Amino acid sequence: MRALVVADEVEERLRTCGVRTEVDLVLGAGDLPYDYLGELADAVDRPCVFVPGNHDPDLTGFTRSAGLWVRAGFPHAWPGPPGGIDADGRVVDVAGLRIAGLGGSVRYSDGPNQWTQAQQSRRARRVVRAAGRRKRRDGRGVDILLTHAPPRGVGDREDPPHHGFDCLLWMVERLRPKWLLHGHIHPYGEHLPEHRLGTTRVRNVVGAHVLDLDEVRV
Repeated sequence: MRALVVADEVEERLRTCGVRTEVDLVLGAGDLPYDYLGELADAVDRPCVFVPGNHDPDLTGFTRSAGLWVRAGFPHAWPGPPGGIDADGRVVDVAGLRIAGLGGSVRYSDGPNQWTQAQQSRRARRVVRAAGRRKRRDGRGVDILLTHAPPRGVGDREDPPHHGFDCLLWMVERLRPKWLLHGHIHPYGEHLPEHRLGTTRVRNVVGAHVLDLDEVRV
């Protein structure tokens, strides 16, 4: 299982040269133009699962009814990527993977997709409960925890807008995913190491990365 994983920085080479390797899925970890995510999904002809970042439009309240997007009971244009699957606050099964999503960053302004630590903790508990219900039904756990911000103290920064979320540490402990993939922390040329939380690999995916999700490194 191989995925093209993108976040925060548009890679123009992917627009001009395309994806040079075959992938099974596109994963977006936030703060990218939604038309860019749609272009990538179309280019590889594979599903796109994403969570919003703190610079993305607010997607809360949208539902699909009779082939139309609806918000507050009225038809509304979907601002997300065409055909994209918004995993924020949800657990989704796509391309043989179970993905739990939690978008947004720590609140630092009045913009959308920003949460206090307490708010994000409540959202995290709902996701963990949803994952538990699915696991009781079919015995399958979560493969990937897809987030915008990192866990607190694991690859985050000390300036308040780039703090990680405390609740992600608890989510990893409960869900034990193989991967936690996040954006939000721009490397600016610095090599950012991969981290480990128990058996979970924590990877900053700002830019574009092709990951072999079946790879296991002990």
